[in-house]
Amino acid sequence: MDPCQFLKIVIGNLAIKFPGSNPPSSCYCRIKFKDLTPQSAAIPVIPSDVTHPDSGSHSVSACFNLSKSDVEKLIAAKKNSSKKPATNTILKVDVYDGSGSGSGCGFGSSGKYLGRVTVPLEFSAQVLESKNGTVVLNGWVLVGERKNKGLNPQVFVSVKVQPDPRFVFAFDGEPECSPQVFQVKGNARQPVFSCNFSCRQPADWISRSSSETSTSRSWLSSLKVDKDHHHHQSKERKGWSITIHDLSGSPVAAASMVTPFVPSQGSDWVSRSNPGAWLIMRPGDGTWKPWGRLESWRERAGTDGVGHRFELIPDVGVPASVMGPTGITLAQGSVPARSGGKFSIDITTGPSPASSPNSSIDFGSWNGSGSASSSGSEPGPGAGWWAGLVYRGFVMSSTVGGEGKPSRPEVEVGSQHVACAEDAAVFVALAAAMDLSMDACRPFSQKLRKELRQNSGEFVV
Repeated sequence: MDPCQFLKIVIGNLAIKFPGSNPPSSCYCRIKFKDLTPQSAAIPVIPSDVTHPDSGSHSVSACFNLSKSDVEKLIAAKKNSSKKPATNTILKVDVYDGSGSGSGCGFGSSGKYLGRVTVPLEFSAQVLESKNGTVVLNGWVLVGERKNKGLNPQVFVSVKVQPDPRFVFAFDGEPECSPQVFQVKGNARQPVFSCNFSCRQPADWISRSSSETSTSRSWLSSLKVDKDHHHHQSKERKGWSITIHDLSGSPVAAASMVTPFVPSQGSDWVSRSNPGAWLIMRPGDGTWKPWGRLESWRERAGTDGVGHRFELIPDVGVPASVMGPTGITLAQGSVPARSGGKFSIDITTGPSPASSPNSSIDFGSWNGSGSASSSGSEPGPGAGWWAGLVYRGFVMSSTVGGEGKPSRPEVEVGSQHVACAEDAAVFVALAAAMDLSMDACRPFSQKLRKELRQNSGEFVV
């Protein structure tokens, strides 16, 4: 089945210049579209006599994603609207002076409002079918009311609407109930994977991957269970695993809980200082090969959520300067514990975690890639896919159910990252691990469903 049609609205190449000789030292903006979450970005301040931003500073500042049904609703709204264009197809960029905020670029609420830039967007069936996308704007725009022309600052902004096809997968039940996984396109659904959830000791998985220790640095030792440290714990959630099988029954991906989820001393919660961890694996050479590591914990400061950090475990040959203690961080954040939300890996905006620390996402050529630019270095021996920077742009997202609520994750994977069933399956396994982490991070005073309590080491009350 073909991927589903999605569109992304990419905003970047931002710069601002002011008339006169006393411009602010820093500026930022809030970018809004429809009822989607607003996004903030810094705007470099450049001299007033510069006609075009530095060509070396091309970067993506914000990106909004739309499904085919979202676009079709916008097209229908345009037909029914008496306004040209319809108000719900206008991109809004609110510009602020961040000089006096005292906090970096002033992304808080203390910046002085300078004015708004509006960019009308046109959506049609042709935009959905386009392969290269449409450049909506690439130039200078006056900030605020035009009656103040000559006094107002000008913002350089590039806006492009481009296709972003994705494969969509839906669990037919909760991951701990070993459901089928369907590929979805519109109203069509076809089974592609099955899941097998079980509770076992982490050592069962570690022994399967022992052949990897000679070539994958010290990540394995860091994931082994510290039995002495956890011996005193009266409660722990451990040994959960989920294996993804293709339609022939062959295992194509797996997620295994390799570090138990235990409450921090004197509390009922899994803390950030002692998170639980999953190892996400792919089959290869007759064994399981590590692909990624997901850490999860319960956030208690400020908001009640389940924090997470996902690290890619690369092939050998990746410079240590771009790696964390165990891998390359691709995603970190928090999902509201009660309401749930989305887990996502999206390297469209900001500095790319999979490139040099000072690089940003380059779309200066406007070829529609919107992806991380290569560092230019030659791949070292064994670097594998690392040198090609496979993971760029939108990578994946999955829905995550709230605490105590039935959850059937829906997973979106960028089509550019799927060349075979195993490529898709590893993201399905990651989505299952994130969803199961919501249960693993629940207070230990709460009773889990029976599928999660078997041999888990948790007291049943």
